[in-house]
Amino acid sequence: MSDNDQKEFEQARTEIHERLKKYIAKSPYDFNPDEKKVNEILDGLAMKKIKKGRFYCTCRIFTGDESKDRKTICPCIWHRQEIEEKGTCCCEIFVKK
Repeated sequence: MSDNDQKEFEQARTEIHERLKKYIAKSPYDFNPDEKKVNEILDGLAMKKIKKGRFYCTCRIFTGDESKDRKTICPCIWHRQEIEEKGTCCCEIFVKK
C-alpha cells in the first residue's frame, strides 16, 4: 500500500470509528467486547469507503444499486432487529449494552 493509500485508509478508518462511537453513545448498543473483531470490521468498513464510496456493511453483498445498497450503510437497517434477536448484529460489531 502506498503512503497515499495508507493515509486514505487511516482517514476512513478514523472517520467510521468516530461516527460509530457517537452512534453507540446514544444507543442501547455497544461495540463487541472482542476488540480484534471490531478492528477487523472497522478495517473492512474503511476499505468499503475507499472502494465503493460509502461505509457499506462488511457482511452484506454490494449490488451496485444505490437504493438497495443505501440500506447497508453501517449501521445497516437490520442491525436493531438482529441485536434484539441474537444479541449482536450480523457482522458482530454491535452488541447489547
